[in-house]
Amino acid sequence: METGFPWGSTPTVNVGLWRSDAIVLFDWLNNTDLNTVPVTHPAQKQALTDLLARLEDEDVSDSTAEEIAAAQNEVAKDMGW
Repeated sequence: METGFPWGSTPTVNVGLWRSDAIVLFDWLNNTDLNTVPVTHPAQKQALTDLLARLEDEDVSDSTAEEIAAAQNEVAKDMGW
């Protein structure tokens, strides 16, 4: 199937994340039953699964409980809500 892109694959978007955000997201996604997350379209669940898979490829997947707690505190700091 022709994609129309010279590199022959689906186009991608690179999203830079603060490392603490990546740790918090990985921990949440890894410990959440995605079957219970409210979605309005199945693609939303698939996108979360894809995000988890990409985060698994990063060094955040080896975070310790202490690193996760520190990341959660850092992300939550100065939230204002």
